Amino acid sequence: MATSYLSPGVYIEEVDRGTKPIEAVGTSTAAFIGESSVGPTNEAVLVTNWAQYTRTFGDFAHSTHLSHAVYGFFNNGGTKAFICNVSPKTMTPEQAAKEAEKKESEAKAAPAGKAAPAAAPAAAAGVNPALFIGKDEGPGRRTGLNVFNDISEISLVMAPGQSEPAIQDAVISHCENNKYRFAILDAAEELGKDGIAKMPKPRDSQYAAYYFPWIQVYDPEKGNIFVPPSGHMAGIYARSDSERGVHKAPANEIVRGALGLRYNITRPEQDFLNPRGINCIRNMGDRGIRVWGARTISSDPSWRYINVRRLFLMIEQSIEIGTQWVVFEPNSETLWKRVTRDITAFLLRIYNSGALMGKTPEEAFFVKCDAETNPPEVVDAGQMVCEIGISPVKPAEFVIFRIGQMAGQAK
Repeated sequence: MATSYLSPGVYIEEVDRGTKPIEAVGTSTAAFIGESSVGPTNEAVLVTNWAQYTRTFGDFAHSTHLSHAVYGFFNNGGTKAFICNVSPKTMTPEQAAKEAEKKESEAKAAPAGKAAPAAAPAAAAGVNPALFIGKDEGPGRRTGLNVFNDISEISLVMAPGQSEPAIQDAVISHCENNKYRFAILDAAEELGKDGIAKMPKPRDSQYAAYYFPWIQVYDPEKGNIFVPPSGHMAGIYARSDSERGVHKAPANEIVRGALGLRYNITRPEQDFLNPRGINCIRNMGDRGIRVWGARTISSDPSWRYINVRRLFLMIEQSIEIGTQWVVFEPNSETLWKRVTRDITAFLLRIYNSGALMGKTPEEAFFVKCDAETNPPEVVDAGQMVCEIGISPVKPAEFVIFRIGQMAGQAK
């Protein structure tokens, strides 16, 4: 013991022998990157509601896709988002308010029958991928997607309406490099002349999902318009996580605010799109407009479903954060038992939430950290190895009822 006992008496010592609970990390904090003519640029701004967003970045008139995506996120159950505005030309909210007042007064003074002046300009139609990809030149000098690098709580990343391959590839790469993030990507608004037969798709990745088609929403200035679905989908992810858990596939869910679809998808058409990892949003008649797909864009069958990938991301990040206390501890059997106990307790809570397969916890997961996984050569290298196996639940994507005739039997 470090304490020296030199005189007679009673000594009280605190010994840390308790558990180190592992808490599940959040899974629904979103990051939006887009263009708005109002607000700061290349800065990650936290917003927790629509009113807070409009005070910083203006409303629907000040951006092409970003505002409707953020509105759809909060309307569908989202609660926290970081916004990065990459527009090359912006003005402050105060300047935007003065401009709006000026245009309103000009509209009132305009002669009868003369068209009113246009609203504040939104982002330009032409998109520069370099603005979204950005540069990482160190703290305080990051632009584009790189401004999100230091925000560990981000789980979902979107570039609403950006179907440019370079931008989508950058978003996917950002999520893959940051390990614990998942990308929600939009298909292009218009199909080519070949229709869905040659519909483009992002590159293979287990860290992204792809949605088609665009949805129709109401815009106060323009009436009914079509907008990309990624923001609404992020809200549905957050809603599903809150109501059921991250292990529940974010599908068969109502898209709040959707009045129609750019294209109405039939079952034969989805038979073609679904195996390619293109998740469809469909009008289900009286059941409303619903998300009708739950696949990633990965060709690996192990990571086919969104909920499986996101469940593992949550578990991996939770264990990483919850076991930081282990670093530099004496690498002995005592430590191995403590680590096994803490991770087992965490996975047992995950199992009890319905996220893992198996009639018993032993069938659902295992944690192995002992002399077998930590032989002398591993310990001498300064390493501690713990092996974990998890059996995730998978969605009932195809529900099949087999019905046949049976002969009646006389009594």
